[in-house]
Amino acid sequence: MKKYNEIEIRKNYERLTRQLIERELTITTMESATAGQIASLITDTEGSSAVLKGAFITYCNEAKIMQGVPKEIIEKHSVYSIETAKAMAKSCVKAYHADIGIGVTGTMGNVDPENESESVPGQVFLGISFRGKITGEVVEIPPQESRLMYKLAVAEEIYEKIFLMLNEQA
Repeated sequence: MKKYNEIEIRKNYERLTRQLIERELTITTMESATAGQIASLITDTEGSSAVLKGAFITYCNEAKIMQGVPKEIIEKHSVYSIETAKAMAKSCVKAYHADIGIGVTGTMGNVDPENESESVPGQVFLGISFRGKITGEVVEIPPQESRLMYKLAVAEEIYEKIFLMLNEQA
């Protein structure tokens, strides 16, 4: 089982933010399950205002729709889907005209009472838009000791994917 370390995750985000600054790339997020944790990690590094264009915390379905996620995608695929995560990434990039967009939706430690049939604890859907190319996937987060560690675990999964994308482009 994969272990997540808060100190290492914070160091990784400092490294990511510095790389974004160096490469003059901008980033934005639309976060549900992580409730702004990814944007927070990015802004922990001095100079992050040069790269973080803004972020949305869209904890409920209505908020996602208000920020540009098509209602039809949520109705057809559910809020817990790769399609919704990709639409979230696409919508925040469009809103902020950023190079990179991150969409995150899923369930942390317990079932969502509003979406019981689709909600699977530990199952998180990620969407990443990088210069017009949108990818999506599902990750399984093992049980964590706290809500913060669930959020940090998801943030680490996203960091790993963005880091790979950036280094493939280098």
